[in-house]
Amino acid sequence: MCYSSPCTTSARSVAAKLIFNNLAIRQGLALRVESTDTVPGSRINPNVATVLKSIGHDASNECQTRIADSMLADNPFVITMGRAVDSNLCPAIDLHEAQDWGLPNPANLPASEVESVIHETGSRVLQLT
Repeated sequence: MCYSSPCTTSARSVAAKLIFNNLAIRQGLALRVESTDTVPGSRINPNVATVLKSIGHDASNECQTRIADSMLADNPFVITMGRAVDSNLCPAIDLHEAQDWGLPNPANLPASEVESVIHETGSRVLQLT
């Protein structure tokens, strides 16, 4: 997953990663997702971390990694989080099937709306598993 917004201002793809990977483990699936960015930040948005913790996901050590060519080679498709990302921002768009979830950036949202974004992320992740 990639988008071009530092982890300190957003965390939609980190939320999706945690939710998906935890579900995959519980379901015995050998699938995992990564949260990547063209410009990764140093930490997850604190409001998002709080919401994730409230639903059983520890994001304290989570952040995105820089997208790498090797990641692109091993993955069949890419999900962007809602910035109508083009190939100048995310090189994976040109290489793979891409899906944009159109989720709002929780960085400047009140806590109640951050919770809504995370729950919508979780709903979309459930559709993938």
